[in-house]
Amino acid sequence: MSNLSEFVHHHFDKPADELGDVEKRVLAKAHQRKVISTDVNAAFSAEASLGERIADSIARIGGSWSFIIAFFVFLTAWTVINTIILVSGAFDPYPFVFLNLILSMLAAIQAPIIMMSQNRQAERDRFEAAKDYEVNLKAELEVLSLHQKIDMRVLTELTALREDVARLSAELAAKG
Repeated sequence: MSNLSEFVHHHFDKPADELGDVEKRVLAKAHQRKVISTDVNAAFSAEASLGERIADSIARIGGSWSFIIAFFVFLTAWTVINTIILVSGAFDPYPFVFLNLILSMLAAIQAPIIMMSQNRQAERDRFEAAKDYEVNLKAELEVLSLHQKIDMRVLTELTALREDVARLSAELAAKG
């Protein structure tokens, strides 16, 4: 256990009891040799409510070129029908008051839905950043552990070489 506390103090630059939950979880996973990375998309989508999924879909559709083109076609058709085709009996003559009402209602509904989706995207970004931190921290710990193992191996080999050199020197001195 003291070896673990030395490892924690050396690599985290603080005592083991001052580690946060994330550091403790990553350290435990590294000690157990378990994978810490997850599919962020699947993990985040699994927590989404029906309303959040609907908001994401509306934002995805409302922010696409196909929606923009379709809406442009709708507005052009509305204008053409009410100015050229239905000259005398237009259901929404110029200045298109009913169209303005529809557009205002659409904007009033669509704006908060898009804001919900943007807030959810910000949450997703924070979730992804936290997962990235965990994976990076575990990778750092693994690299440091490998570095320490290599250093120990090199020191063991150097010690063995020194012993061999000392033994050979003693043998040469005894023969000479």
